[in-house]
Amino acid sequence: MATHARPVERTDALRQAAAAAGELVAALSALAPAVAGEGLPTESISQSFFRVREVELSDQQAALHGVLVVHRGLDDLCEAPLSGADLALEAAGMRQSVLDLTGAAPGAAPDSVPPVDVPEPAAESSLESVWSARWLIGHQVHVLFNVCAAVAVADATRHLRHGDGDAALLRLADATVYVRGFPAAMTHASTVPADYYMAAIRRTMAPPAVDVPLSGRQHRGYKLFRAAMKELLSVLPDSYEQLAARAPELAEARGTLLEADIVDAERHVTLAFSMVHLHRSIAQKPEGPDNAVAELRHMRHRRAAQYASLIRFGDHYIADAVAGLRHS
Repeated sequence: MATHARPVERTDALRQAAAAAGELVAALSALAPAVAGEGLPTESISQSFFRVREVELSDQQAALHGVLVVHRGLDDLCEAPLSGADLALEAAGMRQSVLDLTGAAPGAAPDSVPPVDVPEPAAESSLESVWSARWLIGHQVHVLFNVCAAVAVADATRHLRHGDGDAALLRLADATVYVRGFPAAMTHASTVPADYYMAAIRRTMAPPAVDVPLSGRQHRGYKLFRAAMKELLSVLPDSYEQLAARAPELAEARGTLLEADIVDAERHVTLAFSMVHLHRSIAQKPEGPDNAVAELRHMRHRRAAQYASLIRFGDHYIADAVAGLRHS
């Protein structure tokens, strides 16, 4: 009997968390209803597909829509076969987003979170409809983490410019929670059979189902995060050794965030291989030489090379190789 205790405890804990999120949704909804996201214009094919919109929101409505994403995510995690490690990372990101969005944590900026509208599968839904809904739900959690991470990094950068190192450390730690949650949320979305993804989901993200193939480049939340990271490094360009000599805590906090960003790229490679094997990306040009996995691996290498001197255990082999290629 003891062998069954842990899975039961895990499911019960998730159901309790989902119920708590549902109560928070109800409390926030009593103040003002959610925005009807489906009635808002989209900025890209990606927003339309994943049912994400951008609009100015009050603090209450932004909190409501963020908690709605968390609620759906927790509800789906009760059944999704996610590993314990990823579950912990995704749950930590969800907790941090609720704290930030409800103003319970310093530096919250809830008006930057997009409203979403994903129908939950009915109790008697087929497995296929559950898998399709999970693909959207997991991606929406990822979008939430992207936007919240971008805000946290931007906050940290602003604090650094104003000379408030302690506040910057707090927001860098918050950002790291979100970035660690990036691959967990993507893995959550991908806890569907690879055969079903290839046969049913992937074809809906490319012509003729949509006008142009869906690509990560279309995700505005992720663009915001990458821009925030670029700005942070413009304020903190020092090598790890230089920064550690004058501000050791800041060097460690920055390094931890950058390590999480590299791991996110690395896990994207392995996740893509598990889902599409050696097939080409649906967004790749016909004349391109690489498949999806190789292209993602190149992205990982470029990121690792960029961060090599900024973290304690930098990938200097890759940095030297990339530098050599640039000068060849």
